[in-house]
Amino acid sequence: MYRNVIKRFLDIVLSACGLVVLAIPMLIIAVLVRVKLGSPVIFQQERPGKNEKIFKIYKFRSMTDERDENGELLPDTVRLTRFGKILRSTSLDELPELINILKGDMSIVGPRPLAVVYLPYYTKEERRRHDVRPGLTGLAQVNGRNVLTWEEKFAYDIEYVENISLKRDVQIILQTVKKVVFREGIGQAEAAPVSLHIERAGKENI
Repeated sequence: MYRNVIKRFLDIVLSACGLVVLAIPMLIIAVLVRVKLGSPVIFQQERPGKNEKIFKIYKFRSMTDERDENGELLPDTVRLTRFGKILRSTSLDELPELINILKGDMSIVGPRPLAVVYLPYYTKEERRRHDVRPGLTGLAQVNGRNVLTWEEKFAYDIEYVENISLKRDVQIILQTVKKVVFREGIGQAEAAPVSLHIERAGKENI
């Protein structure tokens, strides 16, 4: 009942309330992003959602579009400004994802959506993370995301999929708030599993 009905109802209510309450702060952030980083203000990227259905995730942009003499984008470390780092460290860049939640692309709690390009490299078990809507935060994010291997992160995702409950979602939300307030890693960029991708791609070519 909770998994199939109540969870979605709470997502709608909480994301709608969040967008209303945070409307002015989000407008201020949007203006600052436009002034400091340029346009577009909202960064969009395709990600796999429930049942691997592709959707566009929304975030406030946190990097410039600086390019070299050949027109190629400079490395992320160069384009990520001090202002962009603040957005990420405070998780403010994630606020537009409330729109994704309201639309039904995402949930408040669930496995974080990664880049589409990595879909072919998940194991059969890891693909189960797409049995539910991806989340703004998740079990892996409150269990030492930045010190976990990708296998460990995926294991947390599967554990969450198998044990969804209101109690667990409330616990994850409260832990997320704590980590954001004390800047314990939640606000950092969601990196794609590049090393895992390369390792598995290599194995396929043997």
